[in-house]
Amino acid sequence: MNINLKVVLASNNKNKLIEIKKILLPLGFEVISQSEAGVNIDVEETGTTFEENALLKAKAIHVICKEAVIADDSGLEVDFLNKAPGVYSHRYAGENANDTDRCNKILSELQGVPLEKRTARFVCVIQFIDKYGVIKTARGECEGIIGTEISGNNGFGYDPIFMVGDKSFAEISSDEKNRISHRANALLKLTEIL
Repeated sequence: MNINLKVVLASNNKNKLIEIKKILLPLGFEVISQSEAGVNIDVEETGTTFEENALLKAKAIHVICKEAVIADDSGLEVDFLNKAPGVYSHRYAGENANDTDRCNKILSELQGVPLEKRTARFVCVIQFIDKYGVIKTARGECEGIIGTEISGNNGFGYDPIFMVGDKSFAEISSDEKNRISHRANALLKLTEIL
């Protein structure tokens, strides 16, 4: 497929970059990280919704690079925990926590909770700003349940405890995840909007 749109990802997260590139390349998008575009800032996520945080990041990068920008804010909502960790997913177990710490915190908070009450979803909001400053928004979700233990070696974040069917996101291939994930859903909606 011919590349018809170059877009800067408002992130230097390597996992997100790989995932977003894999999904968008076949659709005609060339995705580069913000550092590849010469932008080296960290945008503080002060919003209270995924939409607000993604827009903060997109606008900050767009002002500097004047290119088309895509920003995502995503996280896990656990119904039993009143949709926590939500927009605080990355910081939920503390500023210096790693993925295993975050997964273990959720598992400890759900200890003894039966499977039928462990419903959850991954949410992803994509904010796209074209080079002229026009903003488009897309939201994707993927429903699942929180397992009872960490399982699988693929993926990142809460993937090892997020179950879709009888497997965690960390147990399925990246190709399979990129067909059903919240990020894939949001990106496909965005391409339809564009």
